[in-house]
Amino acid sequence: MLKQVLFAALPVLFFAACNNQKDAQTARNPKRYSIEQLYKNLAVGAADFNSDESKILVHNNSTGIFNVYELSIADTTMKALTSSKKESFFAVQYLPGSDKFIYSADQGGNENRHLYLKSKNDTSSKDITPWPGSTNSFAGWSANKKAMYVTSNKRNPKYFDLWKLDTVAWKAILFYQNDSALDVSSFSKSERFIALTKSITTDKNELYLYDRNAKTMKRLSNDNEANWSAQAFEKNDSILYYTTNDGNEFSYLVKYNINNGKSEKEYEDKWDVDGMSLSENEKYHVLFINEDGKNKVLLFDHATNQPVPFPEIKDGDVQGVIISSSEKNLLLNVGSSTSPANLYGYSIDTKELKRLTSTLNKEIDENDLVKAKVIRFKSFDGKEIPAIYYKPLQADKNSKVGTLVWVHGGPGDQSRVGFSNSIQFLVNHGYAVLAVNNRGSNGYGKTFYKMDNKDHGNGDLKDCVWGKKWLVEQDYIDSNAIGIYGGSYGGCMVLNALCSYPDEFKAGVDLFGVANWLRTLRSIPPYWESFRKALYDELGNPNTSDSVHLKNASPLYNYQKITKPLIVFQGANDVRVLPIESDEIVAGVKRNAVPVEYVVYPNEGHGFLKKENQQTTSKRTLEFLEKYLKPKETAKK
Repeated sequence: MLKQVLFAALPVLFFAACNNQKDAQTARNPKRYSIEQLYKNLAVGAADFNSDESKILVHNNSTGIFNVYELSIADTTMKALTSSKKESFFAVQYLPGSDKFIYSADQGGNENRHLYLKSKNDTSSKDITPWPGSTNSFAGWSANKKAMYVTSNKRNPKYFDLWKLDTVAWKAILFYQNDSALDVSSFSKSERFIALTKSITTDKNELYLYDRNAKTMKRLSNDNEANWSAQAFEKNDSILYYTTNDGNEFSYLVKYNINNGKSEKEYEDKWDVDGMSLSENEKYHVLFINEDGKNKVLLFDHATNQPVPFPEIKDGDVQGVIISSSEKNLLLNVGSSTSPANLYGYSIDTKELKRLTSTLNKEIDENDLVKAKVIRFKSFDGKEIPAIYYKPLQADKNSKVGTLVWVHGGPGDQSRVGFSNSIQFLVNHGYAVLAVNNRGSNGYGKTFYKMDNKDHGNGDLKDCVWGKKWLVEQDYIDSNAIGIYGGSYGGCMVLNALCSYPDEFKAGVDLFGVANWLRTLRSIPPYWESFRKALYDELGNPNTSDSVHLKNASPLYNYQKITKPLIVFQGANDVRVLPIESDEIVAGVKRNAVPVEYVVYPNEGHGFLKKENQQTTSKRTLEFLEKYLKPKETAKK
């Protein structure tokens, strides 16, 4: 689904799920941790096995920003392969048959991502996508591993073409020219077929199969309101797998026979089938199910379609799976709400599971952190709204705590399982966090998903207000100390909450929130062209009569109504929500003689990647809450 990625706070958040609505934990005073201790936690991501499957290409932020490392499976040590001090570098893939590797980086968060080639023992690197003003992504290897595919908007800033680069001279050859606002979804190993999607609305797209030999385009989708996403081709060019929610509330997996044009439902669950991947030689396939904000991962023998035992990790949420080329080993990225994600190696044959990283700072006792729970509450119209809830360990009716209603981005994102330094820091310091999956959130069926269309800042905002009302009913919550926090689209919701419901929330925390929808929708990056129409269909077209609604929904035109303290954080290089959005709302609130604080990071874009800036954001947020949210008699000295 499209809308979840547009104005989302990056990285995406963060939660664990549990079906118990009653919280029977006994109140206790956990050890209080400093912001410095929590930000000594490690964020790590994995990209690829090396050729003999003894090492893994990873990135982590141990230096304060992300660099590329090689992780030894035998002794779990990490060797630094890059040493950037300015920009974050993210691991992509090893170059097949070589000691070289590929990584990705942009410049200060401007989202113009380039791909770089580097040798392990060389200090210099080569930009293999050296096209000014372009954004580029790795798309796979050719069957013989002698060429690499890249999606890039270098030819036309509005559209992403598919390019083929040889791995010797790195000469780029146009493989598929995109002149119809299509998105490359998948392509076959033989290079004959390309699966393409076209955005119609955020609730509907089209799926096409392009035959490069016959130069023909076949539509696989229909006219129904549904989303379609290609997942994988089988090697023999006879089968394409895709997911769709056509005729159903939730997405399911379909097996499409290219030769006879027939399709059959391959797998269905009571939640969305979010993705499917095939191993290199098609011995296995993996399914990801979005089960109430937490992943359920299933491994199958591909030929028989029979389940294969998959390791159970207590309290773990498997966020990623890489199957090695030999198809003997799995690399698992496993998160929880009380620890940053860790990497695990798993042998399919021996069933041996080995933890490869330890990302939680050893100074922190995990028992002092809080496991999140799923709760549900009734909103203004009786609709049941899911939310992810963190209750501080020290909270009880005799020791009441302040709270933040936490609003995700998107607008169609979803608060999910994972770990957040910022949330655990606030909860550890005595603030409950309620992350509302308001109407319009992903993961709860397509009816729920489209309930906010052209109604943003109304029904979805009321869900947040009614979440606050649920909090007030809890006898350990200080009803006079409830604020609202959000990033990107969630930041817009924070501003609208302070405008439209000035008596509900005592303070607001806005991270790069949209303040003027008219300007934001007219200034979206050119490479969003393929879903511009879909975006306008959901939010409104600023060049039509929709502009009236968009102006009314823009906090900038209602800032006079803001009477509660506000803190705003902004990246100077943000291309999604321009800095002027935050500049103007801060200036407006100041004119109200309302306390407002403003923090701008000159080296960040949409979402803050540098540890120093993340740490400052959390520290300044806590200081702001201690000053303005809590009643004076209960505020900490």
